[in-house]
Amino acid sequence: MRIIIKWLLSAVALLAVAYLYNGVQVASFGSALIAAAVIGLLNMIVRPVLVVLTLPVTIVTLGLFLFVINALLFWAASGLLGGFHVNGFLAALLGSLMYSLLGLVIESALGGLLSKR
Repeated sequence: MRIIIKWLLSAVALLAVAYLYNGVQVASFGSALIAAAVIGLLNMIVRPVLVVLTLPVTIVTLGLFLFVINALLFWAASGLLGGFHVNGFLAALLGSLMYSLLGLVIESALGGLLSKR
């Protein structure tokens, strides 16, 4: 149940990013659901590999290169999907930052709500 709620709220967060920032466009809530699922899968499967491969660069930049990895995955998800579009790398960087911040809010809210049960 927690995964479904997090998925729905992540889609709402993606719609909020598209509403707040013109560099990210989402066609519909259905597109946001699919995009949230693809972003989650990319973060689960591809991100760990990229983090390990770019570990030296990440260490040299004191972890700031992880923002680049997040932006690339956000941008890659938009390249894979039709109803989700990002207008370039800078838009992907800002959009992924906003999406990550909203994801943190969602995680903390779900942690507080679902742990009381």
